[in-house]
Amino acid sequence: MTSTWFITGTSTGFGRELTEQLLRRGDTVAATLRTPSRLGDLAAEHGDRLWRRALDVTDTAAVRRVVDEAFAELGRVDVVISNAGIGVFGAAEEMTDDQIQQQIATNVLGSVQLARAVTPHFRAQGGGRLLQVSSMGGQVAFPGLSVYHLTKWAIEGFFEAYAQEVERFGIRTTLIEPGMAGTSFYGGGEPPRAPALDVYEGTELTPWLRGTGVSENDMPGDLRKMAEAMIRIAESDDPPRRQLLGSDAYAMVREALTERVRALDDQRALALSTDRDAHRSGHAGR
Repeated sequence: MTSTWFITGTSTGFGRELTEQLLRRGDTVAATLRTPSRLGDLAAEHGDRLWRRALDVTDTAAVRRVVDEAFAELGRVDVVISNAGIGVFGAAEEMTDDQIQQQIATNVLGSVQLARAVTPHFRAQGGGRLLQVSSMGGQVAFPGLSVYHLTKWAIEGFFEAYAQEVERFGIRTTLIEPGMAGTSFYGGGEPPRAPALDVYEGTELTPWLRGTGVSENDMPGDLRKMAEAMIRIAESDDPPRRQLLGSDAYAMVREALTERVRALDDQRALALSTDRDAHRSGHAGR
């Protein structure tokens, strides 16, 4: 049985790969991107099964309008993949105000408003699947990507709560947390960078701040396999709330979580000592 998918950010990377795979197997894809003509080759090959619309996810009114159009014209959308995102390399103080605002507007507000826009449609049709492309950078952090990490940690917090709100309507969500792969963000040519300050030049952090600290050989992720995994997750009877993709993502996040648990256990005595005395005495035997 074929399905209908709505995907943002389909010009390159995961969005393009997902669109190609789904169309090849006979599904219908509502593909949104800033310049729909970039999918002209797929439109010529697949015809009406590719529904294209121009969309900048930082335009909330446009997000609502395009989502409404997709559900109205296609009748039903089974899976929404919130994929549009950007990142800029540089130290926090090097970022321009516009670079900070654009990353937050795209990665956080754009994703939040997309989820809000599809919720009533999913509820009306009895459910649906929503995959939010996050990153292993939603659970670990590297120098040179402080604002990017801000956005990924923020969207993970939103989905942690949102998932609990909407599951009763048959809406299931998964945060997709890929490791490094050769997408347009990392490994696709010159990465976006903040204006460099001299104080950060010539240090051990410089390669990280300039987006040159990782070579193609350091990127284990296979774009095709990752997209295939996303499709399997979306079609799973019981999808996970979070799913790491890539050996680097698994190793780094596991190490970070293990260290956090160790640090948490070290803080137990002080944490418990700050309870009210009445509360502590009333729970002393527990």
